[in-house]
Amino acid sequence: MSQMVIQIDKKILSKMKSYYSSSMVSSIPYSVFTAKKNDTTITAYKSGKVLFQGKNAEKEASNWQSLDQPSLKKGVSKPSRTASSSSLPDHFSEWSIIGSDEVGNGSYFGSLPVCAVYAPKEQHSLLKSLGVRDSKNLNDQQIIQIAKQLETQVLYALTVVTPQKYNEIQPTMSQGKMKAILHNHTLLKLLKQIDPIHPEAILIDQFELPSTYKKHIEDEEKQILENVYFKTKAESSHLAVAAASIIARYHFLKSLDELSEEVGIRLPSGAGIQSDRVAAKIYNRYGMEGLERTAKIHFANTQKAIVLSKE
Repeated sequence: MSQMVIQIDKKILSKMKSYYSSSMVSSIPYSVFTAKKNDTTITAYKSGKVLFQGKNAEKEASNWQSLDQPSLKKGVSKPSRTASSSSLPDHFSEWSIIGSDEVGNGSYFGSLPVCAVYAPKEQHSLLKSLGVRDSKNLNDQQIIQIAKQLETQVLYALTVVTPQKYNEIQPTMSQGKMKAILHNHTLLKLLKQIDPIHPEAILIDQFELPSTYKKHIEDEEKQILENVYFKTKAESSHLAVAAASIIARYHFLKSLDELSEEVGIRLPSGAGIQSDRVAAKIYNRYGMEGLERTAKIHFANTQKAIVLSKE
């Protein structure tokens, strides 16, 4: 499921609320409104952050970006030495870099793992031989098999946010800011681990504008921004990101297995109707505490599950 977060002012928020008035659904905690339109769920928060989730998330968000602050217009930021644009240098795929990616942010159930992998050019052949490629082209069994081998072969850092921790943090910040801080934290851990080695670059799978990412981490004590590049679908641009995605996906699947065992109900990935039905069962059996333990409760699935639980 595609996802995008933008920051808007009060004037645009008012226009947005009016525009989506006929598409409103049950609001989630801490939100101004939640609407569903064009296969996309739109959730606006009092902070001015708006989360777009669904098949047409980026397209729907772009309708509002052009109306908002200059820094968000057209969804493009000017290239800089610290936070690069989405264009990559020639032969970038051959560089020795750190790749960073997160998994699980679009799934109602399960954790949010962020992984960073250092892939020197000397290891590229090994990664290919292990089957490293875009994780979207791998099934769960392949993910598990490759990830277990990767963890013994590459230098990597991992940060896993459980649903309980996620639900503690989420009311205080947007998901975009949370992910930015997690990426920065994970990159710091890996850079410390590989010191004194200096990668030629860092590539983050882009989930928001580079300028927004930089703003999100500006209060962090240490900010990793030098030679950082951002690119959507970065898994196909460098093996380091593909490897990071595979390891992150593996730990997301592990969290689903562990949480399923805890509640005695098989938890699905994603945020579709199946998640609503499973959430309703958990709510009937354990109440809201059960959902807080297993799911990201600010998703619209929570309210849908509560409604289903009464049927």
